[in-house]
Amino acid sequence: MRIIGYIEHPQLKITVFKMNNKLSVKFESGLYEQTYKFRESEDLKNIEQMKHLVDNQLIIQVEQGLAQMHQIKNQALSRYLPPVEDNEFDTLI
Repeated sequence: MRIIGYIEHPQLKITVFKMNNKLSVKFESGLYEQTYKFRESEDLKNIEQMKHLVDNQLIIQVEQGLAQMHQIKNQALSRYLPPVEDNEFDTLI
């Protein structure tokens, strides 16, 4: 897999990869990432065409997905980790 380019965005790191007749676009934000893979075709084979594919609507949906991933992770952590007691001071004996 090799990087064929980046797509500029103020909040997301967007990287485009190429491998075995497939193009992948990876969106990263903090601890989260989403990757979409596409078969290479005459209309979808280079970074310029991928820049047209990654439009505002796709970015909005990706950002919503990343926010949902954050919620899912936090819900899982809250089920796994014990609740934190809200004691102001340590108990001294």
